[in-house]
Amino acid sequence: MTATRTQWAALAALLLPVLLISVDNTVLSFAVPHLSEQLRPSGAQLLWIVDIYSLMLAGLLVTMGTLGDRIGRRRLLLIGATGFGAASALAAFAPSAELLIAARALLGVAGATLMPSTLSLIRNIFTEPRARTTAIAAWTATFAGGAAFGPLLGGLLLEHFWWGSVFLINLPVMVLLLVAGPLLIPESRNPDPGRYDLPSAGMSLLAMMALALGIKEFSGIALAVAAVAGFAFVRRQRRLEQPMLDLRLFANSRFSIAVASNLLAVFVMVGGLFFMTQYLQLVLGMSPLESGLALLPGVALSVAGSLLAARLVRRIRLAELLGAAILVTAFGYLLMVLLPARDGGWLLAVAFMVVGFSAGITETATNDTILSSVAPENAGAASAISETGYELGAALGTTILGSALTAAYRGRIDLTGIPESIVDTARDTLGGALAVAGELPAEQADALRESAAHAFTFGVHVTSVLGAAILVFAAAQAWWVLRR
Repeated sequence: MTATRTQWAALAALLLPVLLISVDNTVLSFAVPHLSEQLRPSGAQLLWIVDIYSLMLAGLLVTMGTLGDRIGRRRLLLIGATGFGAASALAAFAPSAELLIAARALLGVAGATLMPSTLSLIRNIFTEPRARTTAIAAWTATFAGGAAFGPLLGGLLLEHFWWGSVFLINLPVMVLLLVAGPLLIPESRNPDPGRYDLPSAGMSLLAMMALALGIKEFSGIALAVAAVAGFAFVRRQRRLEQPMLDLRLFANSRFSIAVASNLLAVFVMVGGLFFMTQYLQLVLGMSPLESGLALLPGVALSVAGSLLAARLVRRIRLAELLGAAILVTAFGYLLMVLLPARDGGWLLAVAFMVVGFSAGITETATNDTILSSVAPENAGAASAISETGYELGAALGTTILGSALTAAYRGRIDLTGIPESIVDTARDTLGGALAVAGELPAEQADALRESAAHAFTFGVHVTSVLGAAILVFAAAQAWWVLRR
């Protein structure tokens, strides 16, 4: 049995929000240097701007996935599209770092309704396994394709307009989805969803946000709150007759390892983009468009890897496929340990090509495994778990790898002779150091720029080693558990 034209048309409509969110993530990464110079956020604020969106997504995806099972996945998708468009307009015109963080949080709330809806609808539209694998490969490839298009579009926008323009591109895509969605996408829901549990929703969001805050601020209190909230959430799910998150799904080793591999692969992929764009623009002095072109081959190979994985999952055991793909990603990260403070654009492009290709294979293989392991009526919950892993990996990647980078940068930069009034700004971020260098005499300014560039490059080396180590662990656990 093959898929019909109606099913493929529905898939085309479902890929619109996927394309939008992947473009939005990449475009924002390229706007980070402009945000640093114009809004002057602190190091912590800059991390919040980048990943508050992913944190809200991660905290609400399970909630929204089960809500879609109850009220209808297409209905939730269209509600989220309306909210996403409105929040994008707010973010585009935010006058301060604090308001931009708030707008990004609203984007995360709206985005949490989009992603689990798309995967769960695909699970129910494509009931034939081979067609479903192809559809999931297209879903993953669209994520990668959006990331490829994002740098080019973002580069063009940032060459001619202010940083807020990167958010306004969301509006026409949302309008198109609101028009095409009701016409092409069939509605689906769980026929016996049970009651909606608000305490569980609150516990999951509190655990995610406290975890991020604890990592960012090195706060033991916040980490303790995250642990307590997470424990309470798990305990409540085990006691509920119809839980928000069915923990029995994790008893399937293929399902649980696929989720973990998905999380760790995205962890290093998104965390890497956080420092790659700054390295290209602030250390090497490339324009946003030039930076996008440098990373374009890597993202194009990610699309190729996603599509190739649709064939590989039918021919290679999952243990070998995931283990090998993640190890190749680790090799790409190790290449970035060799990046110099000057003329390193070609090496970064090669490293990202390796990372992008292998990450594309990993994403398709894990998402296909996750959705194939559950019944159609549980598609919303499984999709939410998959997307939670993805977004949690993205948020923690920026948080942990970004924090490691910031700590290494602060410990390495030489601020001897710099006026006390600007020391904190220069130490906080590379963008801040470059911005205040203009206030110094020429000789001091050049010395500060040189020191900041070398300190940031050292931070990239430290972060790359950390990312490679995490990936080697992920490859080992995938191979060891799945082969048994």
